[in-house]
Amino acid sequence: MTSILETRNVGYSYGDGTEALKKVSISLDEGKKIALVGPNGAGKSTLMLMFNGILRPSAGEVLFHDRTLRYDSASLREVRRKVGMVFQNSDDQLFAPTVYQDVAFGPVNLGFPEDKVKKYAGYALQYVGLSGYERRPPHHLSGGEKKRVSIAGILAMEPEVLILDEPTSNLDPASSEEIMEMLDELNLGGKTLIISTHDVDLAYRWADDVILMEDGGVLHRGTGQEVFGDAELIRRARLKLPIVVDLYKELVGRGLLNGSKPPRNVLEFTDLLVSRTQGTTSQKVLGKIYICNVDGPDLEGIKSILEKVHVSYTGAMGTNAKIMAEQARIPLDFTYGVIDKCILKALTGKNSMIITSGGMIDHSIKRIRAYCEEFGAKIEVIKLAQPAESSMNSDTQKVLSQKESTKLIEVAQ
Repeated sequence: MTSILETRNVGYSYGDGTEALKKVSISLDEGKKIALVGPNGAGKSTLMLMFNGILRPSAGEVLFHDRTLRYDSASLREVRRKVGMVFQNSDDQLFAPTVYQDVAFGPVNLGFPEDKVKKYAGYALQYVGLSGYERRPPHHLSGGEKKRVSIAGILAMEPEVLILDEPTSNLDPASSEEIMEMLDELNLGGKTLIISTHDVDLAYRWADDVILMEDGGVLHRGTGQEVFGDAELIRRARLKLPIVVDLYKELVGRGLLNGSKPPRNVLEFTDLLVSRTQGTTSQKVLGKIYICNVDGPDLEGIKSILEKVHVSYTGAMGTNAKIMAEQARIPLDFTYGVIDKCILKALTGKNSMIITSGGMIDHSIKRIRAYCEEFGAKIEVIKLAQPAESSMNSDTQKVLSQKESTKLIEVAQ
């Protein structure tokens, strides 16, 4: 992997003498989802503020694309365009009279021409699902909406890296999941994501790379399973185990489960329990998962696609998909954790559908494929035909749909 951000022996002390970072040396890979985890005072926020030059190290150096950060005005302006920071408290970041002015501030400050500012701000607001909010005062918005405006303000500058300090802080569970799903979508689009969080369950299931910090240094680094699999290390860092890991270890301790590798999520945990008591999932008649791509079709086109299938459950992934579902008045059973919930329903013999778009389509198929390969299930995945094919006769449509379905089934099993 290519390193995008790196610290070499970075140290930092605040004005009162508090040593916040002590010789921290880490390299962060491009395109990864990275979580900094640790108790209060571990140095997470201080380290994040180093990445785009808000703070300057007392010792050591910070590198972006293998080039040492410089702290003159022009250099800082460029790095902050490429490495965007979303603060924990959105009210600290939103200050303009209207949502549009807040989102446009970054591009304007970078000297973008007016038409480009309008285009980028509009795109960013559409991406976070806030088109039509341009004239609203930010302080009238909900916590989740404020967080989306903060993210839009960074997206409007076309960054390579997004850094978010406690992205789900003060949000209700549904809003938290929607924000994290949005970050997943951005990551699939090529963005590198770095978050700090106290939420061990979130870090465990979301991050590709977990960095456990304590007392200004890096205590351990690895995958969620590697970091949170060490209960003694987690206790030392004054954190708790993720719920799914804690339950798994308790059942292993009682001899009800075997193995040294904890499940990554509720789906895998459930499957372990089922396979222990009832045998493998491949012995059952499983439901199908349909995937509907909302890119391109209008509302009537989406409705005509959905009329072709009969499903028990429907979920939407991504902002565009959720907006389309709302406009088409499609009732949604799942608005977050959609892939795993549809897999769970398939294991019980129920058909479900994922409404999504862009890179989330391939992501959904890969996730289902990975599950099937690991647990021996044979879940049929069917990508629904697009309305653009309506000029073909019905027999041709049927043949093409069957070919596409077969191709996807082979990928998923």
